[in-house]
Amino acid sequence: MKASKPAAKTAGKSAKPLPAGAKSADGPGLRERKLQATRERLTRAAMALFLERGFEATTIDDIATAADVSRRSFFHYFASKEDVVSAWQEGAASALVAEIVARPANESLLTAAENAIAGAINRIDPAEAAAMSRLKRDNPALQARDQLKYEKLERALAEGLAQRAKNKPDKAKARLVAMIATGAMRVGGESWIGEGAREKPEVFVKRTFDAIRAILK
Repeated sequence: MKASKPAAKTAGKSAKPLPAGAKSADGPGLRERKLQATRERLTRAAMALFLERGFEATTIDDIATAADVSRRSFFHYFASKEDVVSAWQEGAASALVAEIVARPANESLLTAAENAIAGAINRIDPAEAAAMSRLKRDNPALQARDQLKYEKLERALAEGLAQRAKNKPDKAKARLVAMIATGAMRVGGESWIGEGAREKPEVFVKRTFDAIRAILK
């Protein structure tokens, strides 16, 4: 008896399952989601401990225990405690780009930057932001990383604003607005912390951008 021939291929055949961890058209795969969830858990645990105990007093073992992972697993995600702080800052930069892209098309570049920064800051606990700023101020290693933070924020602002640009001159303006806004936020932020962070973040942002507009007149 002859062996049966394989069934003919049809256009409606079932799709092959994706390999473990592969990305589908709908988004990241299960493995990527688990890795991201663990990374976020480590970041949250570390930031909470830094604010509670101080940066130097918090060990990597403390962070791993709080996040319910092994010390070895920590190093799968971060090379050092400083890298955890950088990851927290990168998340803020990504949120800022999303805020800018979501702003109405009829807003000027400067207004879009102002409203996007205000929106991003409103998601941050003012007390936590103030405590983190003081933490970085008192730690030389984190001070060096803080400079990189502002560089990343400027690039994030420029990236988001460039997506709104309609022509080449507007793209050049986007970079200028990003540079001016980031510098103003840095100076204003230092003043805000120095005054005890008593002012509401959204009020601080408005005051900073009002000062920019006054200078540009």
